[in-house]
Amino acid sequence: SAMSAMSAEEGAEGVTVEEAGEAGGAGAEVPVPPGGAKKSKAFDKGTRAVVQKIPLLGVLASPRDREQWPKRLAEELKALIAFVEINKEQDSDWFQIECNQTGTHWFGRCWAYHEGLRYEFGMNFDLPVTYPNAFPEVCIPELEGKTVKMYRGGKICLTEHFQPLWKRNVPRFGIAHALALGLGPWLAAEVPALVKGGYLNEKE
Repeated sequence: SAMSAMSAEEGAEGVTVEEAGEAGGAGAEVPVPPGGAKKSKAFDKGTRAVVQKIPLLGVLASPRDREQWPKRLAEELKALIAFVEINKEQDSDWFQIECNQTGTHWFGRCWAYHEGLRYEFGMNFDLPVTYPNAFPEVCIPELEGKTVKMYRGGKICLTEHFQPLWKRNVPRFGIAHALALGLGPWLAAEVPALVKGGYLNEKE
C-alpha cells in the first residue's frame, strides 16, 4: 500500500508514493491550510480544498543540513502520506512517486484524463540546495518542445501565483503542496491543449 511504501525502511531502495487527487483546475484560487498558510486568489476550489487538508511542515532545513534534514524529510513523507489518503478518499489517482535514500531526488509518473482517455508521463525533480526556501522544479522531459509552458530541460512553467505563495509559506509548504499547487494545475491546463495540438497519444 502507499502507506507502507511511504514508511519504507531507510535502507530501502526508495520511497514510493501512489498519489491521488484529480489534477485541479488550471490556475484559479489558493488554499488556506489550517495553521496559518497565507491566502492567495489563484487556484480553484477543488485545489484549495485538497491543499487545506495536507499537513503543514515545521522544520526549516535544507538537504545540506545533516542534523535537521532527516526531520524535515520525515515531515515531507508524512504530508505525502496524508495527501495520498485524501486523494484516495476522492477516488482520484494522478501520480506515483519515489525518492532516493537521501530524499533529494524524486521521480515517478504522473497522468491526466481528457475526454475519457488517460495520458501518462515520466517526471522527476531534484530538491534545490536551498530548499524549502526555493521550490522544486518538476520536469516532464518527454514533453519538452511540445508546449510553451515549459522551460529548457522539460521543467514545467508554473503560474505567476505559485512562486509568491510558496515564498509566503516557507517552511510550511512541502513537496505535497508543490505537486498539488504546481504539477496538478499544470497537467489540467496543458494536457487538453497538447491533445488538441496533436502532440499526445493515449497511454494505457
